[in-house]
Amino acid sequence: MPEISLETDRLRLRPWRAADSDAFAALNADPDVMRYFPATLTRAQSDAMIARAVEKAEAGGICFQPVEEKKTGAFLGFVGLNRPVPDVPVPETFEIGWRLARHAWGKGFATEAARCWLRFGFETLHLREIISFTTVSNVPSRRVMARLGMSEDPSGAFAHPALPEAHPLRDHVLYRLAVPEDHLPRSA
Repeated sequence: MPEISLETDRLRLRPWRAADSDAFAALNADPDVMRYFPATLTRAQSDAMIARAVEKAEAGGICFQPVEEKKTGAFLGFVGLNRPVPDVPVPETFEIGWRLARHAWGKGFATEAARCWLRFGFETLHLREIISFTTVSNVPSRRVMARLGMSEDPSGAFAHPALPEAHPLRDHVLYRLAVPEDHLPRSA
């Protein structure tokens, strides 16, 4: 699959560039941005995350990708589809996810970019379902999931296997979105 570039009215969803590394490292070092993750990331960890995303894109075309504002060219963070790591107990499909810099919060960018990726997943990849998951306390992301039309699946709740038993972020919720009826293949 070739590199994926998508656009909305206000945003460009594009492949990673070397120039993204400074802004991405700053985003991952921000304690407010990372409050629903176990820790902030070092520059090396942030760069490694970009390298893994680029490898995924080269292998299959799909990964969390940068989002930039069209008007300013500003790097806002990432949004996209991704295959969850195998040890996370979720359905075998793509997840939709996002991480935006603080200056991009409260402007509807996560929802706008995620809607674009959901359309791509259903219309181009012909996915039957897309999921999302987060720690129980991540109310802002759960609100985005609800705005996207996703529904919480209480039977899919899980304890994240990478976090110790007593960790306050260990309990996760699962949200699902099935392909809309107008995207289903027509019977002959």
